[in-house]
Amino acid sequence: MSLSNDQKVLWSGRFKEGAAESTLAFTSSLDVDQRLASYDVMGSIAHARMLARQGIISKEDGEKIEAGLKEILAQVEDGTLPIDPKLEDIHSNVEFLLTDKVKDAGARLHTARSRNDQVVTDVRMFLRDAVLDTVIAIMGLEKALIDTAKENAETLMPGFTHMQHAQPITVGHHLMAHQARLQRDAERLMDSYQRLNVSPLGSAALAGTTYSIDRRYTAKLLGFEAPCANSIDGVSDRDFVAEYLFNASLCAVHLSSLCEELAYWSSPEFGFIEMADAYSTGSSIMPQKKNPDVAELTRGRAGAAIGDLVNILVTMKGLPLSYNRDLQEDKGALFASYDRLVPCLRMCGAMLSTLKFRKDRMLEAAKEGFLNATDLADYLVVKGMPFRKAHEVVGGAVRYCIDRGKRLDDLSLDELVTFSGLIGEDVFEVLPIEKCVRRRRSLGGTSPDAMPEQVHHATESLERQGVFAARERENIRKAFANLARSA
Repeated sequence: MSLSNDQKVLWSGRFKEGAAESTLAFTSSLDVDQRLASYDVMGSIAHARMLARQGIISKEDGEKIEAGLKEILAQVEDGTLPIDPKLEDIHSNVEFLLTDKVKDAGARLHTARSRNDQVVTDVRMFLRDAVLDTVIAIMGLEKALIDTAKENAETLMPGFTHMQHAQPITVGHHLMAHQARLQRDAERLMDSYQRLNVSPLGSAALAGTTYSIDRRYTAKLLGFEAPCANSIDGVSDRDFVAEYLFNASLCAVHLSSLCEELAYWSSPEFGFIEMADAYSTGSSIMPQKKNPDVAELTRGRAGAAIGDLVNILVTMKGLPLSYNRDLQEDKGALFASYDRLVPCLRMCGAMLSTLKFRKDRMLEAAKEGFLNATDLADYLVVKGMPFRKAHEVVGGAVRYCIDRGKRLDDLSLDELVTFSGLIGEDVFEVLPIEKCVRRRRSLGGTSPDAMPEQVHHATESLERQGVFAARERENIRKAFANLARSA
C-alpha cells in the first residue's frame, strides 16, 4: 500500500509506484528526529528570509512562509504539533504542515535547499545547545569537587598506586585530581565548539546551487560563526558528532573512575565515606543493605557512551563522499550520549556534595602500609646517602617492621640507627604521617599549603567556562530572537 496523494513523500515524483509500507517504516527517522522540530523551523525561517531578501521568492511569499513557520513553532513549543507517522521524518512533517497552511508559498520554501544541508544544519544547532548544556553540567560537578576539596584540605587518607597503599595524601588533593580531569573535559568541549559552529545551509545536495543565495546571511541569522567552506564537506561532515561523542565518552570514563572509588570507599572494608540516603538504595531481600546505586549506574553507563562513539566511527569509516543515508544513524547515538551524560554529571555533583567522610577511619588507614617509607628514604638522601642505597636501607627497615608487626614510626631511635648511622633524633620530625603530608609543598603537591593555588587555578578555569557558556548561549538566544521578529 502506498501513501495517499496528500501524504506523498517529498521525492515521489520520480517513481511510478509508491514505496512499500515496510520500506517507509524501515527508512523512517521520525521517532528519533522529532526533537529537532524547533531547530528545523528556525532554519527554515532563516532560509525563507534569505530567499525573499535575494529576490529568489517574492516578499509576499516570504512573509507567508515566515508566518506559517511561526505558527508551527508555537505548536512545537506548546507540544501541540500534529505529527503524521506516515511521513518519513520531522522535516517532511514541517514542510507538509506549512504547505497546508500557506499553500503554494510553502511549496517554494525548499528552493535552493536540499534535505542534506537542511538536516545537518538542524543537527549542528541541536549540538550547540548540547555542548553548552554539557559544559554547564560539568561545571556543577567541578564546583562540588572544589568545594568539597576545600573542606577536606587537611583530611588525611592513603594515596594508592596499583591499588596498594603508596603515600599519604589529603582528600582535598585527591578530589582536585578528579576536578582536573573534568576541567579538561570542559575545555575539549569548548574547543570543539568553534568547529561545530559553522553553517552547512546552502550547500544543497552536495554541489551548491545555481541560485544567488547568501550563505553568510543565513549563517548570521542562525547564530553561526560562518558558513562551511566546501559544500561537499558541508553535507557529509559528521566529525562534529564524532568529536562530541569522544568528548562525552572520555568524560563518562572519568565519571566512572570517580564512581568506582566512591563505591568501594563506601564498603565496610574501606569505610571511608557514607553515602547520603537520597543517593543510595536498599536491597529487596537484605534489610541491612545501603547500596551506592547512583555511583554504580553512572559507572555502568560509561560502557554505553563508548559504544555510541564506536557506533559513529564505524559508520563513518566506510562512507565515500558525499552524503549517504547511513548518516541518518548519527542522531540516535548523539541524542543517547547527550541524554545519558548530562544527568550523570548532575547526579554525581549532588551525590558528592552530600558525602560524609569518616576522617578517623581514613587517618587510621593512612597509618597502615608504610606510607612514610619514601619520606625516610628522602631523609637519608638529605643526610648524604645516594637514593638507591637509601631505598635499599628503608626496604630493610620495612621488612624488619613486617616481621615484628610494627610501623616505621613505632621504631625507637636505637632500632632505627641499626639500619643507618645517619639517622638521628630529627627523624621523628619526618616520620609522622601528618608531617609527611604537610612537607609536600611542591607545586601541585598534597600539602594543605599547596591547595590554595590549585583551587585558585581551578576556580579561574570554572569562571572561563561560565563566561564561554553564557556568551555562546546569549549569541544563540539573540539570533533566534531576531528570527522570531518580522523581517
